Amino acid sequence: MSVIDEVKQRTDIVEVVSQYTSLAKAGRTMKGLCPFHSEKHGSFFVYPEQQSWHCFGACNTGGDVFSFVMKKENLDFGEALRQLAGRAGVTLPSRQAPADRDKKDRLYQANATAALYFHNFLLEADAAEKARQYISGRGLNEKSTADFQLGYSPGDRQQLRRHLMEKGYTEDELLAAGLIIKPDDGQTYDRFRNQLMFPIADARGRIIGFGGRLLAGSGPKYLNSPQTPLFDKSSHLYGLNLAAPAIRLKDSAIIVEGYMDAITAHQNGFANVVASMGTSVTERQITALKKLSRNVIFALDADSAGEEATRRGVGYENILEAEIKVVVLPQGKDPDDVIRQDAEAWPGLLKGARPVMDFIFDHESAGLDLATAAGKSRLAEILLPVIARIADTVRQAHYLQQLARLVNISEHRLEVALARTQAVRSGGRSGDTVTPIATTVLADSLGDYCLGLLLGHPEIKSQAAELKPEYFESSLNRQILIAYQAAEDISKLKEMLEPAIWPHLESLMDKGSQEEAERKFTSCIFRLRERYLRGMAGRMADILAAEANRGSVANLVRFKEHNIEEELRKIFVLREKWSREQRR
Repeated sequence: MSVIDEVKQRTDIVEVVSQYTSLAKAGRTMKGLCPFHSEKHGSFFVYPEQQSWHCFGACNTGGDVFSFVMKKENLDFGEALRQLAGRAGVTLPSRQAPADRDKKDRLYQANATAALYFHNFLLEADAAEKARQYISGRGLNEKSTADFQLGYSPGDRQQLRRHLMEKGYTEDELLAAGLIIKPDDGQTYDRFRNQLMFPIADARGRIIGFGGRLLAGSGPKYLNSPQTPLFDKSSHLYGLNLAAPAIRLKDSAIIVEGYMDAITAHQNGFANVVASMGTSVTERQITALKKLSRNVIFALDADSAGEEATRRGVGYENILEAEIKVVVLPQGKDPDDVIRQDAEAWPGLLKGARPVMDFIFDHESAGLDLATAAGKSRLAEILLPVIARIADTVRQAHYLQQLARLVNISEHRLEVALARTQAVRSGGRSGDTVTPIATTVLADSLGDYCLGLLLGHPEIKSQAAELKPEYFESSLNRQILIAYQAAEDISKLKEMLEPAIWPHLESLMDKGSQEEAERKFTSCIFRLRERYLRGMAGRMADILAAEANRGSVANLVRFKEHNIEEELRKIFVLREKWSREQRR
């Protein structure tokens, strides 16, 4: 038995779901109000025998206990697995060997010791007086200084090195943490000197790196820790560990650029603010925010906002499955300036934030003469690739219509151009597609067979797009399909999955190659889709039987059952046509 099966076996979905909504017996099922949206009449059902759930209301989705926790807590599969495993008392395999974990723990400890040293030096050392004056001049109080553990690095080239080595850390550990530098002459010295220090923490509050601001002298104004086993600037957001509770509470996250922008916002009561540390926001940072809220606002200066929104905004929206907004600050001001001068103006600016696509349209059309053919052509050339990346078809159609009005060209012509643009996109970019939610952990021999064919025959990879994760009954198979469809290099597939899934992946790969794989795979797709629809129809029948009155839920189920029958008829027609072609 795999550890995932063990977690599933030790977990009662009714008990888990009941923590979020009240359930009542309804025949062989349990019924309640959906915990994911507001409703007056329950359309949410739990199936104790199958250990699964389904919402027949606005969500129109379902799954097992893993997918429930993922959706409710905004977690990925690995995080949901770890949470349920801890609850069930199941030990999960780790990606890291104990020795590797020990090495990382030492680096965390070295960083924490360095942060404390810098902080105490700022508060007590005469040499840090200019830093204290700078902090005071920027309006930061003692609480903010302590909350963000601001510090100051001594000017002595080896003062921090000596202190940490006296604490028992080795030179190799300090080099690995990025705290010291070893140039060609072989003499190590402190990386940060005479700088205001901003410790950077991960989401769990562990110090992973530093940002240093030079207050006097020559050199780069800001210096960050290098890439280390702990620190990857593109994966983390400054202040996220402190902002997370407020982001959850307000269901909104504001992204600013600089350390001081974030600190000033927190000090003035706007605790749902994080900083990108002066670089472009990345997909990994957006993914981290998605676990807390899908409502994200960029608060950037005009130049940064335009570049950021146009290059990456739609990809971010596809990751979040929600609309991103942009607020452009007054010319020449950053959030720190705005909030310090008039804190009451900040909420007003955020209230005026605009959808990123509307902002892109205005930003890109500014300066173009749309009365000329050249201006129209240029705007279409810029915006069509952006529109093509929108995953939501309704929003894509809306902005295609908006572009058609702007350039005074028929929507049909732009649709043709859009189709051409989409056709040349080779597989899309990471973040341009919505990642489906994994669901049930059940025996799934048909799904195993289908994935075995796919993994054993790279030549049929193009057909994988026809598969949907919900066609599979096994959470393991769904996760493998999701990773397979996202992977650019199939040889890296294993690295994209949780270690708990590796044994199942290897068992699928061991199934080996088969003759006529393409034909068998197409047949599998038909069978999986039919099974999925019949399973849905069966669940609906159970609900109809359990409903004492034929109320709104029963009527809704009948309507959806009718749609399923139509889908099944379509499958029969397509499969018969395909079978005839195979017999020729």
